Amino acid sequence: MSTQPTQGIRIRWRPALSILASGLAAFFIIRAKSDWAYEQQRIYALLGAVAATILALFVWWLFFSRAGWRLRLIVLAFAALPAVFFKHVGMSGDFMPVFELRFKKKATLQTATHVTPQVLEGVVDYLQFLGPERNGKLHTPVLAPDWSARAPEILWRQTVGSAWSGFTAKGSRIFTQEQAGETELVTCYDLASGRQIWKQANPGHYSTPIAGEGPRGTPTILGKLVFTFGGLGTLQCLKAESGERVWIQDVAKLTDASVPEWGYASSPLIHGDTVIVSAGGTENRSLVAYKIADGSVAWTGGNRPASYSSPFLYELAGRKQIVVFNKEAITSHDPENGSVLWEHPWGKGMPHVAAPIQVGDNKLLFSSGYGVGSTLLEINTGADGKPAPTVLWKTIRYQAKFSNPIERDGFVYGLSDGIFACLDLKDGTVRWKDGRYGHGQGLLVNDLFLLMTEGGELLLLKVTPDGLSETGRLKVFEDKTWNSIALAGEYLLVRNDREAACIRIPVLK
Repeated sequence: MSTQPTQGIRIRWRPALSILASGLAAFFIIRAKSDWAYEQQRIYALLGAVAATILALFVWWLFFSRAGWRLRLIVLAFAALPAVFFKHVGMSGDFMPVFELRFKKKATLQTATHVTPQVLEGVVDYLQFLGPERNGKLHTPVLAPDWSARAPEILWRQTVGSAWSGFTAKGSRIFTQEQAGETELVTCYDLASGRQIWKQANPGHYSTPIAGEGPRGTPTILGKLVFTFGGLGTLQCLKAESGERVWIQDVAKLTDASVPEWGYASSPLIHGDTVIVSAGGTENRSLVAYKIADGSVAWTGGNRPASYSSPFLYELAGRKQIVVFNKEAITSHDPENGSVLWEHPWGKGMPHVAAPIQVGDNKLLFSSGYGVGSTLLEINTGADGKPAPTVLWKTIRYQAKFSNPIERDGFVYGLSDGIFACLDLKDGTVRWKDGRYGHGQGLLVNDLFLLMTEGGELLLLKVTPDGLSETGRLKVFEDKTWNSIALAGEYLLVRNDREAACIRIPVLK
Protein backbone atom coordinates (compact mmCIF):
# COMPACT_ATOMS: atom_id res chain seq x y z
CA MET A 1 0.00 0.00 0.00
CA SER A 2 1.46 3.34 -1.04
CA THR A 3 1.57 6.09 1.55
CA GLN A 4 1.87 8.77 -1.15
CA PRO A 5 -1.22 10.89 -1.87
CA THR A 6 -3.00 9.91 -5.07
CA GLN A 7 -2.60 12.65 -7.69
CA GLY A 8 -5.76 14.02 -9.29
CA ILE A 9 -8.23 12.43 -6.82
CA ARG A 10 -10.40 14.83 -4.86
CA ILE A 11 -11.46 14.14 -1.30
CA ARG A 12 -15.10 13.05 -1.09
CA TRP A 13 -16.56 15.63 1.36
CA ARG A 14 -20.26 15.06 0.78
CA PRO A 15 -20.51 11.94 3.02
CA ALA A 16 -18.81 13.82 5.85
CA LEU A 17 -21.26 16.71 5.57
CA SER A 18 -24.15 14.23 5.57
CA ILE A 19 -22.78 12.52 8.68
CA LEU A 20 -22.42 15.85 10.50
CA ALA A 21 -25.94 16.93 9.48
CA SER A 22 -27.39 13.60 10.62
CA GLY A 23 -25.54 13.81 13.94
CA LEU A 24 -26.85 17.31 14.64
CA ALA A 25 -30.36 16.29 13.64
CA ALA A 26 -30.23 13.25 15.95
CA PHE A 27 -28.95 15.44 18.80
CA PHE A 28 -31.81 17.93 18.57
CA ILE A 29 -34.49 15.32 17.89
CA ILE A 30 -33.55 13.40 21.03
CA ARG A 31 -33.41 16.63 23.04
CA ALA A 32 -36.95 17.43 21.88
CA LYS A 33 -38.40 14.20 23.31
CA SER A 34 -40.52 15.72 26.07
CA ASP A 35 -41.54 12.33 27.46
CA TRP A 36 -37.93 11.47 28.32
CA ALA A 37 -36.29 12.58 31.55
CA TYR A 38 -33.70 15.34 31.21
CA GLU A 39 -30.73 13.18 32.12
CA GLN A 40 -31.74 10.54 29.60
CA GLN A 41 -31.74 13.25 26.94
CA ARG A 42 -28.19 14.17 27.86
CA ILE A 43 -27.03 10.56 27.88
CA TYR A 44 -28.56 9.55 24.57
CA ALA A 45 -27.86 12.85 22.82
CA LEU A 46 -24.23 13.21 23.90
CA LEU A 47 -23.07 9.64 24.33
CA GLY A 48 -25.24 8.25 21.55
CA ALA A 49 -25.48 10.78 18.74
CA VAL A 50 -22.04 12.32 19.30
CA ALA A 51 -20.24 8.98 19.63
CA ALA A 52 -22.00 7.60 16.55
CA THR A 53 -21.13 10.72 14.59
CA ILE A 54 -17.46 10.53 15.56
CA LEU A 55 -17.32 6.84 14.70
CA ALA A 56 -18.97 7.43 11.32
CA LEU A 57 -16.54 10.25 10.52
CA PHE A 58 -13.64 7.99 11.47
CA VAL A 59 -14.86 5.23 9.12
CA TRP A 60 -15.48 7.73 6.31
CA TRP A 61 -12.07 9.34 6.62
CA LEU A 62 -10.17 6.07 6.89
CA PHE A 63 -11.94 4.07 4.18
CA PHE A 64 -14.12 6.26 1.96
CA SER A 65 -12.66 9.78 1.88
CA ARG A 66 -10.35 9.13 -1.12
CA ALA A 67 -7.61 11.10 0.64
CA GLY A 68 -4.07 9.86 0.27
CA TRP A 69 -3.02 7.40 2.95
CA ARG A 70 -0.31 9.67 4.26
CA LEU A 71 -2.86 12.46 4.80
CA ARG A 72 -5.33 10.03 6.35
CA LEU A 73 -2.79 8.84 8.89
CA ILE A 74 -1.56 12.35 9.68
CA VAL A 75 -5.13 13.57 10.35
CA LEU A 76 -5.86 10.53 12.52
CA ALA A 77 -2.67 11.15 14.49
CA PHE A 78 -3.68 14.76 15.16
CA ALA A 79 -7.21 13.61 16.08
CA ALA A 80 -5.72 11.29 18.69
CA LEU A 81 -3.68 14.05 20.36
CA PRO A 82 -6.50 15.14 22.74
CA ALA A 83 -6.56 11.61 24.18
CA VAL A 84 -2.80 11.85 24.76
CA PHE A 85 -2.91 15.19 26.58
CA PHE A 86 -6.34 15.13 28.25
CA LYS A 87 -8.21 12.67 30.44
CA HIS A 88 -11.88 12.36 31.35
CA VAL A 89 -12.40 13.11 35.06
CA GLY A 90 -16.18 13.08 35.37
CA MET A 91 -19.33 14.93 34.40
CA SER A 92 -20.66 18.38 35.21
CA GLY A 93 -24.04 18.94 36.81
CA ASP A 94 -25.44 19.51 33.31
CA PHE A 95 -24.12 16.08 32.29
CA MET A 96 -21.33 17.49 30.15
CA PRO A 97 -18.01 15.59 30.15
CA VAL A 98 -15.18 17.22 32.13
CA PHE A 99 -11.57 16.84 30.97
CA GLU A 100 -8.25 17.95 32.40
CA LEU A 101 -4.61 17.79 31.33
CA ARG A 102 -3.05 14.40 32.02
CA PHE A 103 0.15 16.07 33.15
CA LYS A 104 -1.47 18.73 35.29
CA LYS A 105 0.53 19.30 38.46
CA LYS A 106 -1.46 19.19 41.64
CA ALA A 107 -0.98 22.20 43.86
CA THR A 108 0.70 21.51 47.18
CA LEU A 109 -1.66 22.93 49.76
CA GLN A 110 -0.44 23.84 53.22
CA THR A 111 -2.07 25.16 56.32
CA ALA A 112 -1.71 28.94 56.60
CA THR A 113 1.17 29.70 58.95
CA HIS A 114 -0.61 32.59 60.70
CA VAL A 115 -3.33 30.34 62.08
CA THR A 116 -2.55 29.21 65.60
CA PRO A 117 -3.71 25.78 66.80
CA GLN A 118 -6.28 27.05 69.27
CA VAL A 119 -10.06 27.44 69.37
CA LEU A 120 -11.16 30.44 67.33
CA GLU A 121 -13.49 33.04 68.79
CA GLY A 122 -17.12 33.22 67.73
CA VAL A 123 -17.47 29.54 66.83
CA VAL A 124 -21.03 28.16 66.76
CA ASP A 125 -21.87 24.46 66.47
CA TYR A 126 -23.15 23.22 63.10
CA LEU A 127 -24.38 19.75 63.97
CA GLN A 128 -26.13 18.38 60.90
CA PHE A 129 -26.74 18.61 57.17
CA LEU A 130 -28.22 22.02 56.21
CA GLY A 131 -27.68 23.49 59.64
CA PRO A 132 -29.39 23.73 63.04
CA GLU A 133 -32.94 23.41 61.71
CA ARG A 134 -31.97 21.17 58.75
CA ASN A 135 -33.44 23.68 56.29
CA GLY A 136 -30.49 25.73 55.04
CA LYS A 137 -31.47 28.84 57.07
CA LEU A 138 -29.36 30.50 59.76
CA HIS A 139 -30.17 33.53 61.87
CA THR A 140 -26.65 34.16 63.16
CA PRO A 141 -24.15 35.59 62.63
CA VAL A 142 -25.07 38.92 61.05
CA LEU A 143 -23.01 38.97 57.87
CA ALA A 144 -21.41 42.13 56.51
CA PRO A 145 -23.64 43.10 53.55
CA ASP A 146 -20.76 43.38 51.09
CA TRP A 147 -17.09 42.44 50.83
CA SER A 148 -15.77 45.62 49.25
CA ALA A 149 -14.42 47.03 52.52
CA ARG A 150 -13.33 43.72 54.05
CA ALA A 151 -12.94 40.53 52.06
CA PRO A 152 -13.26 36.97 53.36
CA GLU A 153 -10.00 35.41 54.57
CA ILE A 154 -8.99 31.85 53.74
CA LEU A 155 -7.53 30.58 57.03
CA TRP A 156 -6.37 27.26 55.62
CA ARG A 157 -6.84 24.93 52.69
CA GLN A 158 -5.59 21.42 52.07
CA THR A 159 -6.14 18.27 50.07
CA VAL A 160 -8.78 15.76 51.16
CA GLY A 161 -9.97 12.41 49.88
CA SER A 162 -12.74 12.17 47.30
CA ALA A 163 -16.32 12.50 48.56
CA TRP A 164 -19.43 14.64 48.13
CA SER A 165 -19.87 14.75 51.90
CA GLY A 166 -20.05 18.13 53.62
CA PHE A 167 -18.69 19.30 56.99
CA THR A 168 -20.33 19.51 60.39
CA ALA A 169 -18.77 21.18 63.43
CA LYS A 170 -18.81 21.02 67.21
CA GLY A 171 -16.58 23.35 69.17
CA SER A 172 -13.08 23.31 67.71
CA ARG A 173 -13.62 20.08 65.76
CA ILE A 174 -15.03 19.52 62.29
CA PHE A 175 -16.09 16.24 60.69
CA THR A 176 -16.51 14.90 57.16
CA GLN A 177 -16.15 11.70 55.10
CA GLU A 178 -13.48 10.84 52.53
CA GLN A 179 -12.27 8.06 50.25
CA ALA A 180 -8.75 6.61 50.55
CA GLY A 181 -8.20 3.86 48.00
CA GLU A 182 -10.52 0.99 48.86
CA THR A 183 -11.35 2.46 52.27
CA GLU A 184 -14.00 4.94 53.39
CA LEU A 185 -12.83 7.34 56.08
CA VAL A 186 -14.59 9.41 58.70
CA THR A 187 -12.19 12.26 59.48
CA CYS A 188 -11.95 14.86 62.22
CA TYR A 189 -9.96 18.09 61.79
CA ASP A 190 -9.05 21.05 63.96
CA LEU A 191 -11.20 24.04 62.94
CA ALA A 192 -8.45 26.61 63.52
CA SER A 193 -5.60 24.94 61.65
CA GLY A 194 -7.02 22.18 59.47
CA ARG A 195 -4.80 19.65 61.24
CA GLN A 196 -6.23 16.13 61.17
CA ILE A 197 -7.03 14.92 64.69
CA TRP A 198 -8.24 11.40 63.92
CA LYS A 199 -9.61 9.16 61.20
CA GLN A 200 -11.73 6.03 61.32
CA ALA A 201 -11.47 3.60 58.39
CA ASN A 202 -13.94 1.10 57.02
CA PRO A 203 -13.60 -1.08 53.88
CA GLY A 204 -15.71 0.19 50.99
CA HIS A 205 -15.37 2.08 47.73
CA TYR A 206 -18.22 3.60 45.75
CA SER A 207 -17.03 4.92 42.38
CA THR A 208 -18.40 5.56 38.89
CA PRO A 209 -16.96 7.64 36.03
CA ILE A 210 -20.08 9.82 35.99
CA ALA A 211 -20.89 10.34 39.67
CA GLY A 212 -17.36 10.31 41.06
CA GLU A 213 -16.20 8.36 44.09
CA GLY A 214 -16.47 8.33 47.83
CA PRO A 215 -19.18 8.79 50.47
CA ARG A 216 -22.08 11.17 49.84
CA GLY A 217 -23.72 11.77 53.22
CA THR A 218 -22.78 14.51 55.69
CA PRO A 219 -22.02 13.46 59.32
CA THR A 220 -24.55 14.19 62.08
CA ILE A 221 -23.42 15.11 65.60
CA LEU A 222 -25.33 14.35 68.80
CA GLY A 223 -23.59 15.23 72.05
CA LYS A 224 -20.33 13.29 72.11
CA LEU A 225 -21.28 11.04 69.17
CA VAL A 226 -20.89 11.33 65.39
CA PHE A 227 -23.09 9.37 62.95
CA THR A 228 -22.11 8.73 59.33
CA PHE A 229 -23.68 6.89 56.39
CA GLY A 230 -21.25 5.65 53.72
CA GLY A 231 -21.67 5.42 49.97
CA LEU A 232 -22.24 1.64 50.09
CA GLY A 233 -24.66 1.70 53.03
CA THR A 234 -22.52 1.50 56.17
CA LEU A 235 -23.98 3.36 59.17
CA GLN A 236 -21.54 4.12 61.99
CA CYS A 237 -21.66 5.64 65.45
CA LEU A 238 -18.31 7.07 66.57
CA LYS A 239 -17.00 8.95 69.59
CA ALA A 240 -16.37 12.55 68.58
CA GLU A 241 -13.38 12.86 70.89
CA SER A 242 -11.34 9.92 69.63
CA GLY A 243 -13.05 8.44 66.58
CA GLU A 244 -13.50 5.16 68.45
CA ARG A 245 -16.32 3.13 66.92
CA VAL A 246 -19.31 2.55 69.21
CA TRP A 247 -21.21 0.42 66.70
CA ILE A 248 -21.53 -0.23 62.96
CA GLN A 249 -24.36 -1.55 60.79
CA ASP A 250 -24.50 -2.68 57.16
CA VAL A 251 -27.81 -1.11 56.18
CA ALA A 252 -27.79 -2.51 52.63
CA LYS A 253 -27.33 -6.04 53.98
CA LEU A 254 -30.11 -5.63 56.55
CA THR A 255 -32.61 -4.32 54.01
CA ASP A 256 -31.47 -6.63 51.19
CA ALA A 257 -31.40 -3.53 48.98
CA SER A 258 -29.10 -2.91 46.04
CA VAL A 259 -26.85 0.12 46.33
CA PRO A 260 -28.47 3.03 44.43
CA GLU A 261 -26.89 3.83 41.06
CA TRP A 262 -25.18 6.97 42.40
CA GLY A 263 -24.49 5.53 45.87
CA TYR A 264 -26.24 6.02 49.21
CA ALA A 265 -26.54 9.75 49.88
CA SER A 266 -28.70 10.01 52.99
CA SER A 267 -27.39 12.17 55.85
CA PRO A 268 -28.48 10.62 59.18
CA LEU A 269 -31.49 12.14 60.97
CA ILE A 270 -31.71 12.09 64.78
CA HIS A 271 -35.14 11.70 66.39
CA GLY A 272 -35.42 10.93 70.07
CA ASP A 273 -33.24 7.91 70.85
CA THR A 274 -32.96 6.80 67.22
CA VAL A 275 -30.87 7.61 64.14
CA ILE A 276 -32.71 7.28 60.82
CA VAL A 277 -31.50 6.74 57.24
CA SER A 278 -33.10 6.12 53.86
CA ALA A 279 -32.23 2.53 52.95
CA GLY A 280 -34.45 1.74 49.97
CA GLY A 281 -35.34 -1.83 50.92
CA THR A 282 -38.58 -3.66 50.14
CA GLU A 283 -40.69 -5.70 52.55
CA ASN A 284 -41.24 -2.76 54.87
CA ARG A 285 -37.55 -1.76 54.98
CA SER A 286 -37.33 1.44 52.94
CA LEU A 287 -36.68 3.74 55.92
CA VAL A 288 -34.78 2.35 58.91
CA ALA A 289 -34.31 3.64 62.47
CA TYR A 290 -31.52 2.36 64.71
CA LYS A 291 -31.25 2.76 68.47
CA ILE A 292 -28.53 5.23 69.32
CA ALA A 293 -27.46 3.28 72.39
CA ASP A 294 -26.42 0.03 70.71
CA GLY A 295 -27.19 0.18 66.97
CA SER A 296 -30.03 -2.32 67.10
CA VAL A 297 -33.00 -1.84 64.79
CA ALA A 298 -35.78 0.23 66.37
CA TRP A 299 -38.20 0.05 63.43
CA THR A 300 -38.44 -0.19 59.64
CA GLY A 301 -41.10 1.08 57.26
CA GLY A 302 -42.03 1.56 53.61
CA ASN A 303 -41.33 -0.33 50.40
CA ARG A 304 -39.83 2.24 48.03
CA PRO A 305 -36.34 2.14 46.51
CA ALA A 306 -34.19 4.98 47.80
CA SER A 307 -33.35 8.10 45.86
CA TYR A 308 -30.64 10.59 46.89
CA SER A 309 -32.30 12.89 49.40
CA SER A 310 -32.13 12.72 53.19
CA PRO A 311 -35.05 12.20 55.59
CA PHE A 312 -36.54 15.32 57.22
CA LEU A 313 -38.70 15.65 60.33
CA TYR A 314 -41.66 18.04 60.04
CA GLU A 315 -44.88 18.73 61.93
CA LEU A 316 -47.81 18.62 59.48
CA ALA A 317 -51.55 18.30 59.99
CA GLY A 318 -51.01 18.31 63.74
CA ARG A 319 -48.50 15.45 63.91
CA LYS A 320 -44.81 14.85 63.42
CA GLN A 321 -43.81 13.14 60.17
CA ILE A 322 -40.60 11.99 58.54
CA VAL A 323 -40.70 13.01 54.88
CA VAL A 324 -38.30 11.58 52.31
CA PHE A 325 -37.87 11.51 48.55
CA ASN A 326 -37.91 7.98 47.22
CA LYS A 327 -37.71 6.70 43.68
CA GLU A 328 -40.89 7.90 41.92
CA ALA A 329 -42.62 8.92 45.16
CA ILE A 330 -42.66 11.23 48.16
CA THR A 331 -43.26 9.24 51.32
CA SER A 332 -44.27 10.28 54.84
CA HIS A 333 -43.57 8.02 57.82
CA ASP A 334 -44.64 7.96 61.44
CA PRO A 335 -41.41 8.76 63.36
CA GLU A 336 -42.41 6.48 66.24
CA ASN A 337 -42.83 3.23 64.30
CA GLY A 338 -41.93 3.91 60.64
CA SER A 339 -45.39 3.15 59.25
CA VAL A 340 -46.28 4.95 56.02
CA LEU A 341 -48.72 7.82 56.60
CA TRP A 342 -49.11 8.91 52.98
CA GLU A 343 -47.39 8.80 49.60
CA HIS A 344 -47.51 11.02 46.54
CA PRO A 345 -46.21 9.97 43.09
CA TRP A 346 -43.24 12.02 41.93
CA GLY A 347 -40.89 12.31 38.99
CA LYS A 348 -39.97 10.13 36.03
CA GLY A 349 -37.72 7.60 37.66
CA MET A 350 -34.69 9.91 37.68
CA PRO A 351 -32.71 10.92 40.81
CA HIS A 352 -34.29 13.18 43.43
CA VAL A 353 -31.66 15.03 45.42
CA ALA A 354 -32.86 18.40 46.75
CA ALA A 355 -34.44 18.57 50.19
CA PRO A 356 -38.25 18.64 50.46
CA ILE A 357 -38.95 21.75 52.54
CA GLN A 358 -41.78 22.82 54.82
CA VAL A 359 -43.00 26.27 53.76
CA GLY A 360 -46.01 26.74 56.05
CA ASP A 361 -47.93 25.07 58.82
CA ASN A 362 -49.16 22.29 56.56
CA LYS A 363 -47.38 22.91 53.26
CA LEU A 364 -44.46 21.11 51.63
CA LEU A 365 -42.50 22.10 48.54
CA PHE A 366 -40.85 19.42 46.41
CA SER A 367 -38.53 20.20 43.54
CA SER A 368 -36.40 18.08 41.20
CA GLY A 369 -34.38 18.51 38.03
CA TYR A 370 -34.44 16.28 34.94
CA GLY A 371 -37.57 17.98 33.58
CA VAL A 372 -39.70 17.35 36.68
CA GLY A 373 -40.16 20.82 38.24
CA SER A 374 -41.83 21.74 41.54
CA THR A 375 -45.06 21.00 43.37
CA LEU A 376 -46.61 22.53 46.48
CA LEU A 377 -48.57 20.09 48.62
CA GLU A 378 -50.93 20.87 51.46
CA ILE A 379 -51.18 18.17 54.13
CA ASN A 380 -54.52 17.92 55.90
CA THR A 381 -56.27 15.27 57.96
CA GLY A 382 -58.33 12.95 55.77
CA ALA A 383 -61.67 11.33 56.48
CA ASP A 384 -59.87 8.32 57.97
CA GLY A 385 -58.05 10.54 60.46
CA LYS A 386 -54.71 10.17 58.69
CA PRO A 387 -52.80 13.00 57.01
CA ALA A 388 -53.35 13.25 53.26
CA PRO A 389 -51.71 15.45 50.57
CA THR A 390 -53.47 17.82 48.17
CA VAL A 391 -51.71 19.44 45.22
CA LEU A 392 -51.99 23.26 45.34
CA TRP A 393 -49.94 23.98 42.21
CA LYS A 394 -47.24 22.65 39.90
CA THR A 395 -44.60 24.37 37.81
CA ILE A 396 -41.90 23.25 35.43
CA ARG A 397 -40.04 26.57 35.64
CA TYR A 398 -38.27 25.90 38.95
CA GLN A 399 -36.12 22.74 39.02
CA ALA A 400 -33.82 22.18 42.01
CA LYS A 401 -31.49 19.47 40.76
CA PHE A 402 -28.64 19.14 43.27
CA SER A 403 -29.10 22.41 45.13
CA ASN A 404 -31.44 22.67 48.10
CA PRO A 405 -34.19 25.31 47.86
CA ILE A 406 -34.50 27.66 50.83
CA GLU A 407 -37.67 29.54 51.87
CA ARG A 408 -37.92 33.06 53.31
CA ASP A 409 -41.08 35.16 53.82
CA GLY A 410 -43.20 33.30 51.27
CA PHE A 411 -40.52 33.00 48.58
CA VAL A 412 -38.08 30.24 47.72
CA TYR A 413 -34.51 31.02 46.62
CA GLY A 414 -32.00 28.71 45.04
CA LEU A 415 -30.50 27.28 41.88
CA SER A 416 -33.00 26.11 39.28
CA ASP A 417 -31.17 23.84 36.85
CA GLY A 418 -28.03 25.89 37.44
CA ILE A 419 -29.60 29.39 37.33
CA PHE A 420 -30.39 31.31 40.53
CA ALA A 421 -34.12 31.93 40.84
CA CYS A 422 -36.89 33.22 43.10
CA LEU A 423 -40.14 31.24 43.32
CA ASP A 424 -43.38 32.76 44.63
CA LEU A 425 -45.11 30.25 46.89
CA LYS A 426 -48.55 31.79 46.40
CA ASP A 427 -48.98 30.49 42.87
CA GLY A 428 -45.72 28.87 41.73
CA THR A 429 -44.64 31.73 39.47
CA VAL A 430 -40.94 32.40 39.07
CA ARG A 431 -40.35 36.04 39.96
CA TRP A 432 -36.91 36.14 38.38
CA LYS A 433 -33.92 34.12 37.22
CA ASP A 434 -30.47 35.68 37.28
CA GLY A 435 -26.96 34.26 37.28
CA ARG A 436 -25.87 30.96 35.74
CA TYR A 437 -23.82 29.53 38.61
CA GLY A 438 -24.06 25.81 37.90
CA HIS A 439 -25.12 23.19 40.40
CA GLY A 440 -23.59 24.42 43.65
CA GLN A 441 -24.80 24.67 47.24
CA GLY A 442 -25.68 27.50 49.60
CA LEU A 443 -27.04 28.78 52.89
CA LEU A 444 -29.40 31.68 53.60
CA VAL A 445 -28.15 33.77 56.52
CA ASN A 446 -30.97 36.20 57.28
CA ASP A 447 -31.44 37.96 53.91
CA LEU A 448 -27.95 37.19 52.53
CA PHE A 449 -27.24 34.07 50.51
CA LEU A 450 -23.83 32.40 50.69
CA LEU A 451 -23.45 30.39 47.50
CA MET A 452 -20.60 28.07 46.55
CA THR A 453 -20.87 27.67 42.78
CA GLU A 454 -20.16 24.49 40.87
CA GLY A 455 -17.03 26.18 39.54
CA GLY A 456 -15.61 26.75 43.04
CA GLU A 457 -16.43 30.44 43.58
CA LEU A 458 -17.94 31.71 46.82
CA LEU A 459 -20.58 34.41 46.28
CA LEU A 460 -22.41 36.75 48.64
CA LEU A 461 -25.85 37.50 47.23
CA LYS A 462 -28.54 39.90 48.40
CA VAL A 463 -31.82 38.24 47.47
CA THR A 464 -35.31 39.76 47.55
CA PRO A 465 -38.52 39.09 45.63
CA ASP A 466 -37.51 41.98 43.35
CA GLY A 467 -34.15 40.62 42.29
CA LEU A 468 -30.60 39.56 43.06
CA SER A 469 -27.48 41.61 43.60
CA GLU A 470 -23.99 40.18 43.97
CA THR A 471 -22.07 41.94 46.74
CA GLY A 472 -19.06 39.69 47.10
CA ARG A 473 -17.04 37.08 45.21
CA LEU A 474 -14.07 34.89 46.16
CA LYS A 475 -12.42 32.20 44.05
CA VAL A 476 -11.75 29.21 46.32
CA PHE A 477 -11.41 26.07 44.18
CA GLU A 478 -10.45 25.32 40.58
CA ASP A 479 -12.37 22.05 40.35
CA LYS A 480 -16.02 21.00 40.34
CA THR A 481 -17.68 21.67 43.69
CA TRP A 482 -20.95 19.97 44.65
CA ASN A 483 -20.55 19.54 48.42
CA SER A 484 -22.84 21.26 50.91
CA ILE A 485 -21.29 24.10 52.91
CA ALA A 486 -21.32 24.69 56.68
CA LEU A 487 -21.16 27.94 58.67
CA ALA A 488 -19.81 27.59 62.22
CA GLY A 489 -20.22 31.14 63.48
CA GLU A 490 -18.13 33.31 61.17
CA TYR A 491 -16.15 30.33 59.84
CA LEU A 492 -17.32 28.83 56.56
CA LEU A 493 -16.28 25.25 55.88
CA VAL A 494 -16.19 24.29 52.21
CA ARG A 495 -14.84 21.37 50.22
CA ASN A 496 -15.10 19.40 47.02
CA ASP A 497 -13.76 15.99 46.03
CA ARG A 498 -10.14 17.21 46.15
CA GLU A 499 -9.70 20.10 48.59
CA ALA A 500 -11.11 21.62 51.74
CA ALA A 501 -10.87 25.14 53.14
CA CYS A 502 -11.92 27.25 56.12
CA ILE A 503 -12.91 30.83 55.32
CA ARG A 504 -13.47 33.61 57.84
CA ILE A 505 -16.54 35.51 56.62
CA PRO A 506 -16.84 39.25 57.46
CA VAL A 507 -19.52 39.77 60.09
CA LEU A 508 -20.99 42.78 61.87
CA LYS A 509 -19.87 42.68 65.50
